[in-house]
Amino acid sequence: MNYPRSFQDLIDCFKLLPGVGTKTAERYAFSMFNLDEEKIKDFCESVADIKKNITTCPNCGCMSDKNKCSICGDESRNSEIICVVESQKNVFIFEKLGVFRTKYHVLGGLISPMDGINPEDLSISKLIERIKEENIKEIILALRPGIEGNTTSLYIRRLLESKDVKVTQIAQGVPMGADMEYLDNLTLEMALENRSEVS
Repeated sequence: MNYPRSFQDLIDCFKLLPGVGTKTAERYAFSMFNLDEEKIKDFCESVADIKKNITTCPNCGCMSDKNKCSICGDESRNSEIICVVESQKNVFIFEKLGVFRTKYHVLGGLISPMDGINPEDLSISKLIERIKEENIKEIILALRPGIEGNTTSLYIRRLLESKDVKVTQIAQGVPMGADMEYLDNLTLEMALENRSEVS
C-alpha cells in the first residue's frame, strides 16, 4: 500500500536533507502528521523565513539577518586577525567554543578541480581585498584536513607570500584519547609533521 500523495511528498522533501534516508524521512513525516496545526504552521513559517530573512554578509560571507553580520559589527573582537573557514557552519562551530574572538572569512568551499571548484569559484579574492583594506596582521587557516583543504591552504599561502601578513594554520593530528589502531595514514602523517617539543 502506498502513502497518500501529500504524505509521500513530505517524505521526499525530508529526503533532500543530508544524511536522511527513507526510514528517517518516514519517521519525520509521521512526527509532523501528529503535531497540532499551530505547531505545523510555526514549522512552515520557520522554513519559509530562512530564505526570506537570512542573507549572507557581503564582508565575511557568514549568514546574517542584517546586511552586515553581528561578528563583523562587533568592535570588541580582534580586528587584526581573520580566521578563514570553509563554510558558514564552521563559524558557528568555533563560536560555540567561546574562546575565539577574531573576525572570520567564509570561502564557500574548498578548491577541488575534480568537482569543478576552482579558486575563482571561492571568495579568495575578497579575502585578499579584506587583508589590504582592514590592515589584517594574521590569517588563521582553519580548513578541513585532506587534499582539498591542503590545496586551498597552499594556494592562499602562495598568494600572500609578498604581503605583510602572518599566515598560520590550526594544529592537525591525533585527537585526544584516540586509539592509534583506528587512525588513518593522513592523520598520523599530519601529527608527525606538526609535532612539538615536549616541555
